[in-house]
Amino acid sequence: MGDSSHSRPRVGLLVTCLVDAMRPTVGFAAVDLIEKAGCEVDVPAQTCCGQPAYNSGDRDGARLLAEAVIAAFEPYDYVVAPSGSCAAMMKQHYPGLFADDPHWHARAERFSAKVFELVSFLVDVRGMTGVEASYSGKVTYHDSCSGLRELGVREQPRKLLGSVAGLEITEMKDADVCCGFGGAFCVKYPDISNAIVGKKADNIIASGAQTVLAGDLGCLMNMAGKLARDGSKVKARHVAEVLAGMTDRPAIGESE
Repeated sequence: MGDSSHSRPRVGLLVTCLVDAMRPTVGFAAVDLIEKAGCEVDVPAQTCCGQPAYNSGDRDGARLLAEAVIAAFEPYDYVVAPSGSCAAMMKQHYPGLFADDPHWHARAERFSAKVFELVSFLVDVRGMTGVEASYSGKVTYHDSCSGLRELGVREQPRKLLGSVAGLEITEMKDADVCCGFGGAFCVKYPDISNAIVGKKADNIIASGAQTVLAGDLGCLMNMAGKLARDGSKVKARHVAEVLAGMTDRPAIGESE
C-alpha cells in the first residue's frame, strides 16, 4: 500500500479525542514511534471516530462521523491510532455502518483494511522488535478489551516493553479482564463500573508494580482515578509514552 524503495509509507495518525483533550503527549509519542519505524506521519484535520455514538445506538450520527474520517484519511497508506477501541471501531465496525450503500461500503472496506492500533502496527506491520528507551522499575500491563478481543493486541506491547532498559514486567492477575470503563458504560452503570475497577486496582497493587501501562487512555484514566481514590502510589501511563521515552511529565491523573 504505497510502500516502495523510493518512498516511505505515509501514515495518517488518528490522535483520538481523549488524547487530544487529556494527554497530547501520547500523540507526540505515537508520531515519534511511527517515524522510528520508517514511516512519514501526518495528522490531518479530524473528528471523533464515532464510537460513542455507535455504542449509544446513534447509527446515523456514527455514520456521518465515519464518512468524515474516511474522507480525511483515504490518501494515506495506513491509518494508525494509539487506542485499541478507536482502531477497532474503524477497522471492525465501519463497513457495517454502510451495508446498505454499495459505494460507501466499498470505501469503508478499503479504509478499514489499512487501520491499525499503534503497537500492533509497529510490530506486526513494520516488524519492530525493540526500542531505545529506558524506564526504571516494575510495570504491569492491562489488556484493554477492544485491543485484545477485536484486534488481537497482547504480545506486541510486551515484546517491545521487554527491550526497555531498566523496566521489569510483572503480570497482574486477570490482566485481560475489563477495567470497568467501557466508554458510556461507566456513566450508565457507575456502581457496577466502580466495582469492576476496584478489583482491577486490587490486582494492580498486588502485582507489586510501580506503574500500570495500557494502550487505551480511557482505561488508564479510569484505573488511575480509582488507584488515587484508594490512596495508592501506583502510576498510570500510556505504553507509547514509555516506548518513546517520553516519561518526563507527571503520570496520568497527577497534577503538572
